[in-house]
Amino acid sequence: MSDWYLDFVDLNYKPAKDDLICLFRIEPAKGITMKEAAGRVASESSVGTWTELYHLPKRIKSLMARAFEIKGNYIKVAYPIDLFELGNMPQILSSVAGNIFGMKAIRNIRLEDVHWPQKLIKSFKGPQFGIHGIRKILEIKKRPITITVVKPKLGLSSKEHAKIGYESWIGGIDLLKDDENLSNQTFNRFEERVKESLKMRDKAEKKTGDRKSYLINITAETKEMLKRAKFVADNGGEYVMVDIITAGWAGLQTVRNECEDLKLAIHAHRASHASMTRSRHHGISMLTIADVARLIGVDQLHIGTVVGKLESPKDEVIALNLEIERQLIKKHGHVLSENWHGIKPVLAVCSGGLHPGLVSGLIKMLGNDIGIQCGGGVHGHPSGSRAGAAALRQAIDATLDNISLKDYAKKHIELKGALNKWGYTKPR
Repeated sequence: MSDWYLDFVDLNYKPAKDDLICLFRIEPAKGITMKEAAGRVASESSVGTWTELYHLPKRIKSLMARAFEIKGNYIKVAYPIDLFELGNMPQILSSVAGNIFGMKAIRNIRLEDVHWPQKLIKSFKGPQFGIHGIRKILEIKKRPITITVVKPKLGLSSKEHAKIGYESWIGGIDLLKDDENLSNQTFNRFEERVKESLKMRDKAEKKTGDRKSYLINITAETKEMLKRAKFVADNGGEYVMVDIITAGWAGLQTVRNECEDLKLAIHAHRASHASMTRSRHHGISMLTIADVARLIGVDQLHIGTVVGKLESPKDEVIALNLEIERQLIKKHGHVLSENWHGIKPVLAVCSGGLHPGLVSGLIKMLGNDIGIQCGGGVHGHPSGSRAGAAALRQAIDATLDNISLKDYAKKHIELKGALNKWGYTKPR
């Protein structure tokens, strides 16, 4: 091993105010000590290389990242802010979450969390609307916001899609949402779907007297996303949806800038996140992805459910809820503290295998400032989508009134139908 790697380890170093700090969990390869592994991570992600250099200007040392804490398999690395281009998320992540994942000297490495310095935070816009802005759009003060994905997620025509949306809105759903893989297929063209669905939204608003909106998936090549966002705004939409992982951080930053001009909120779908986040030993945590999404400026983000069909541990879901909805996050467990310096909070959306029988536990665990998204749990209701939407609202009302779902169902036939079909089961 090059002795230079150990120059990147300084256990007496006190991070500067403007340092970016990363928390990593690492498992060194056989024959490599934790200290050596920590030095390799700090080196590779800043100014180092595999061998000592013939010529190294003295000023380069001021840009060295420093591994300043090693506890078990966890290390903390401090990065001088001058290593980063402010406001450039791809460059920042290429630095702290780049080559390090492929290093042979490290068997496994996971980026668990990032502490962002104020100067860097201020170089990003954050959410345009955030929780309070979304509640203002929908005129909903306190209760959880209801969301549904039209099912089946693919194969319906634009008119069939819009009709199911109308039934859902009438039943009590606030937000209709496209799923992650519905964009502009031959059976359901984007522009037609926008027009038909927003027409049904207007009809539902007129009938119910409540605000309704539609999370329209614009995910595509970046210039096409901008074109689609403008089409949504021109047709009276308030929202767009972006698959933030597959669209990429650069694409999301561009969309965020465009949506500010168009006054559109952004719903962030996290499809493909588990390819990086599911392993607890290697990759990037969902907490880090949530941080990045909040900095760039999404208004809503999926966080999991604990009780639904997708893998989402309770401690992770609770941590995500705190991370994107609070201004100050205290250090707990293996999570770094954070001061968001005025960056608006993001609405946490729970989704994936939910139905009315699971609503009470979700609200009691996470509070009212969440979106509750049911797809099959609305459209699989034995009496149809309208009844499924009503059952979801009834489950929320019962929970907020401290009434058991079983008792509430005695006088609410839609909730009774949902409980008869699904009970309180947790899908797998």
